[in-house]
Amino acid sequence: MNENKYYKRKLEKSILLFCPTVIISFLFFSVLMTVCRAQEPPMDDKILYLKTLSLEELLRVEVTSVSKKSEELFDAPAAAYVITSEDLRRSGATSIPEALRMVPGLQVAHIDANKWAISSRGFNGWFANKLLVLIDGRSVYTPLYSGVYWDVQDTLLEDIDRIEVIRGPGATLWGANAVNGVINIITKQAKETQGTLASAGLGSEEKGFGSRYGGKIGDDACFRIYAKYFNRDEFVDASGNDADDEWDMIRGGFRVDWTLSENDSLTFQGDIYNGDENQTLTLSSFLSEPFVRTTKDDMQVAGGNVLTRWNRIFSDTSDISFQFYYDRSRRNEGVIDLTYDIFDFDCRHRFAIGKRQEVVWGIGYRYVRDEVDGTFSASITPDSREDNLFSAFIQEEISLFPDRLNLTIGSKFEHNGYTGFEIQPNIRLLWTPKDRHSIWAAVSRAVRTPSRAEHDMRTNLATGKNGRGDISLMALLGNNDFDSEELIACELGYRLQPSNRLSLDLTLFYNDYDDLRTVEVELADRFFEITPFPPHLVIPMQIENRMEGETYGFEIGANLKLTDAWRLFSGYSLLKLQLHKDSSSKDITAESAEGDGPEHSFQIRSYIDLPHALEFDSALYYVDNLTNQKIPSYTRLDVRLGWHPTDNFEISLSLENLLENRHSEFGQARGISPTEVERNVYGKITCYF
Repeated sequence: MNENKYYKRKLEKSILLFCPTVIISFLFFSVLMTVCRAQEPPMDDKILYLKTLSLEELLRVEVTSVSKKSEELFDAPAAAYVITSEDLRRSGATSIPEALRMVPGLQVAHIDANKWAISSRGFNGWFANKLLVLIDGRSVYTPLYSGVYWDVQDTLLEDIDRIEVIRGPGATLWGANAVNGVINIITKQAKETQGTLASAGLGSEEKGFGSRYGGKIGDDACFRIYAKYFNRDEFVDASGNDADDEWDMIRGGFRVDWTLSENDSLTFQGDIYNGDENQTLTLSSFLSEPFVRTTKDDMQVAGGNVLTRWNRIFSDTSDISFQFYYDRSRRNEGVIDLTYDIFDFDCRHRFAIGKRQEVVWGIGYRYVRDEVDGTFSASITPDSREDNLFSAFIQEEISLFPDRLNLTIGSKFEHNGYTGFEIQPNIRLLWTPKDRHSIWAAVSRAVRTPSRAEHDMRTNLATGKNGRGDISLMALLGNNDFDSEELIACELGYRLQPSNRLSLDLTLFYNDYDDLRTVEVELADRFFEITPFPPHLVIPMQIENRMEGETYGFEIGANLKLTDAWRLFSGYSLLKLQLHKDSSSKDITAESAEGDGPEHSFQIRSYIDLPHALEFDSALYYVDNLTNQKIPSYTRLDVRLGWHPTDNFEISLSLENLLENRHSEFGQARGISPTEVERNVYGKITCYF
């Protein structure tokens, strides 16, 4: 299709889709305003609170992901960043992955319409295996591939209280795989989401709606239930044609918070989802030359989880919590059909020793069971496996000089079914030489344990024929002796607030990696197979630990309040990655992973409160080229215009990727054909009753 005609059609489609939203909005506006004024309930208390925070108060927002206890962001001895609920609202983002673009130093890239590559400090990919992600304390790191299926990590964005992002190791508290960072998505308590919320959105690339109702159960409990649906249009290929990667998802969930007594609270929550996703696969084949087939795959995903947590407060310096969750997930793809069940138990206890020492310790147990139905392209032996993970941690914070110098030491101890016993210690120092200045330093060890795929999977990568007509097959085989990848990380950070209108946050880091994954071709181990037909020679490739490397760089962020109505956020990241394979390694592509992440990235975001209850928000992102992925650098501009005449009604118009009709953000990933992100127009109406 002619490119100009294609974009003309897309523009017409955008107008046709968006105009009805605007017309319907104004037709029903008077009715909605009447209802909202009649009800006159307050908007979510937390949203109103964050909207009125000063710059200094924003720095004092409490986080829990650094030390598994509440502490102020300004005094956290780690490279921490918080996306608030107000940031989510004003960003115009409709998904969690897109919201994560706001974090300086975090690499976020679309692979196709329903897949993302997200990582911190390098090693990015569809399954970025060195980043741990949690939702309300529930790990969503998949045990099959070591990574995160971002397409199914979702909830009603209005129900998210904050997203805490730790760049750098968090393994001492969170365990293996929290190597380069931790993302903790924390939802609001049920008491903060009372009443009814209804929202609807329509745009050139997406349409969806969400609703939530919150109420009380007696005098001691609050609850909420929610439902969310969206349908997202396909992206385009390099020629500008439709890429057949559209998708839709429906989900729902609930949360109940009980106040059992003055010192006891209980939370019970759960989610369920079901969706269809399209993708284009390029796979090896025996059918005919050139032994490669491209197929359109309709993938089904479904799952659900339940979580319960009990908290008891003994005093201001002592509390305990017990958490249990069950998570079930299924993915039926063209390559593999996966079902897994996870049972997880966790206990955490905090107490003080005198006036200068505080200890946080805990124990945990996780049981994972999977069932995998393979295909010619990928298979696992055995097709079902059970794994047990036992863990314990202890961390002590010592006030060497009250309000001036704090020392934190601790370690995680784990036993897994792949590599056995792992120890992951860290030491952190926080110095506050004077008010509005804090300097911190840390040295940590973290490991990335093997995945089920690395241990047991066979993937048929390529088929060929020699001059005599003999067929050969290159197959990637799992390795029972594959060890954990190791990291020793050194970090230094400085936060300061030179005035009431400006704050700065700088982090320098140096990471030393060992036993990194390579893929080795073993010609001496070739073997012959007669199935599947025709008979063929298998050239095995095996996963090994034959590479080391280092990353270094810095991340800087700044918040500037130009006026009471205008606030700016900016960030810049420099990342250098160097990989060195062993002299025994035959992997010719391993070191090229240096180019999977941008060396330079920059962003600046602006929030402006205009007269007449209007808001104008914009975000500019620059991402350097990805040399290994053959992705050129790009600059993305998003803008949003919002109007909220009352606290209970809001209408907004968002425009994404204004500078280009389309652009690529990542290359091919495990046979998935990459597609290009398009310009998007999206209108949304939200009403609180």
